[in-house]
Amino acid sequence: MTELRFKSVFDIIGPVMVGPSSSHTAGAARIGKVVHDIFGEKPEKVTIHLYESFAKTYRGHGTDIALVGGLLGMEPDDERLSDSLKIAYEKGIKVAFVPESKEVDHPNTAKIKLVKGDHNLTVTGVSIGGGNIQISEINGFKMSLSLGTPTYITVHQDVSGMIAKVTDVFSNLNINIGTMTVTRASKGEKAIMIIEVDERRQRDEILQKLRALPNVDSATYFE
Repeated sequence: MTELRFKSVFDIIGPVMVGPSSSHTAGAARIGKVVHDIFGEKPEKVTIHLYESFAKTYRGHGTDIALVGGLLGMEPDDERLSDSLKIAYEKGIKVAFVPESKEVDHPNTAKIKLVKGDHNLTVTGVSIGGGNIQISEINGFKMSLSLGTPTYITVHQDVSGMIAKVTDVFSNLNINIGTMTVTRASKGEKAIMIIEVDERRQRDEILQKLRALPNVDSATYFE
């Protein structure tokens, strides 16, 4: 007899959500929420490129309202999710959906571009089923971020010494860094640090210390 193994209860019953599909609504909302947290402020303009299954069914399955709801900071079970497009409009956020014909590695893929003044962010997210997601690209930098590991993401100014200051926060609290990725738009502009650690403890203290560092615009935690 084959033994079935599940990583969590969500693999069996699915996530708590608003909408018909864990992949097209819950997963999409989580992609949007991650992008919202990384960007750290209200965008002026959002362009969402949709691929394969997302491109074909985004209106019927509510992927559009889910992505925008997440970009507004909503969780998949937020009752306001169904009104997200209206809320974005009322907030003065210009949103455009661009269905793409290009084939990609996963059918539930969205590339989201946010702009506010000279602050730009592009994130590619994939809804892999059961409400689970992966981030495969940030500002053109390829990665495989499943958010199943305790992860901190900082957005900061690209100035000398930032990496040392951030890693000192973890070292001083005896938190081991498993992997670390640093990417930037261009020299001296906005940069992003993605840090996966081995332990979940002292999350609030770490976030407080990261946010207090000079030249750090935002610091967020995911798992």
